[in-house]
Amino acid sequence: MQENVFQHGRFRKKVDNFVCDHCGFYVEGNGYTDHCPYCLWSKHVDINPGDRLSECKGPMKPVAAEYKRGQYKIFYKCQKCGEEKQVTASENDNKELLVELATKPIRISRR
Repeated sequence: MQENVFQHGRFRKKVDNFVCDHCGFYVEGNGYTDHCPYCLWSKHVDINPGDRLSECKGPMKPVAAEYKRGQYKIFYKCQKCGEEKQVTASENDNKELLVELATKPIRISRR
């Protein structure tokens, strides 16, 4: 039985530690962790943030980043199904990679 992480329409954080499938870095989650802070890759596990209901489980490649209003957004594209998502970068994310990604044009659909 899947755990319902939404309670009254709100996200209930669930701490998940994981080993990054892309680089092997051990990531200690904080309940909002959705990507590796070292290489910035993610995994397509959610339909809605935190639900872990996606059947895809494909690797999510960071394809671009944008710095706006004092924070970075990371743009992802699933390498298995093609779904595109964006997330807010974390404080401990690799700043060099964020800056490098921010120089690349954003070539994904913006909802």
